[in-house]
Amino acid sequence: MLVTSEALEPVLAGVRNFRDVGGLPTEDGRRVRQGVLFRSGHLAHATEEDTAFLASLGLHTVFDFRNAADQALEGPDVSLPGVRNVNLPLSDPAEGAEFWQMVRDGQVAELREELSGGRGVARMQEAYEAIIRQRTAEHGRVLHELAEGSVPVLMHCAAGKDRAGLSIAVTLLALGVEREAIEADYLLSNEPHRRYRVHRGEHDRREEQRRRVDAEVRELLAPLFDARPAYLATAYATIAAQWGDVDTYLREGLGLTDAARERLRDRLLD
Repeated sequence: MLVTSEALEPVLAGVRNFRDVGGLPTEDGRRVRQGVLFRSGHLAHATEEDTAFLASLGLHTVFDFRNAADQALEGPDVSLPGVRNVNLPLSDPAEGAEFWQMVRDGQVAELREELSGGRGVARMQEAYEAIIRQRTAEHGRVLHELAEGSVPVLMHCAAGKDRAGLSIAVTLLALGVEREAIEADYLLSNEPHRRYRVHRGEHDRREEQRRRVDAEVRELLAPLFDARPAYLATAYATIAAQWGDVDTYLREGLGLTDAARERLRDRLLD
């Protein structure tokens, strides 16, 4: 594990996209408490040093939003002593193992069919809309558990960008965090050291051809690997279209009462 000198933020060797969400400002002048709300990519490849650092955080719960295909691809999370692991599978924009096998094998024609001509962006926006509309039970459970004391908490999916990113965004909306701050945190997933890496399989193509193919694959995959403001905007637009406003979404969509929301804010805000 390395530590950056500027922000003193840990950069874990085997865990992508880790960060403490503490410090973000709310609309009423408060801030998210440091050391209670963390996010990351999966923990399956955590090194011994990474594991020791994660264990030092005093986590109560780890929410893993990966599905069975994700877990089969990368493996289970490392075990953290005394930490409760909760698997709440959410819809993966890449739709699991078959898609990633196409990526690993460099099946360019199939990837063009799936992602070219704006289809990659549309796929992501549809996935964000579906998670907001269809996964209210899962997001409601997360917020209720946090309100009742399941903190400090780490939320992760595979890359820590989409499923975890939306779950963090929903949590921050419930806390009353400013929209600009939510987006700024979401976009941090684009930083090079945070991004998910796909390990391609071995191929017998000549080097020059391989480079051309890899460049096209990267371009096709960019909409899936990027955190884009338009994706988060789709989530907000879905809330507005389905429930009218955030308060109604939290109350009617997620079943979060005003009292539970106050408990949540008391636990996670300074």
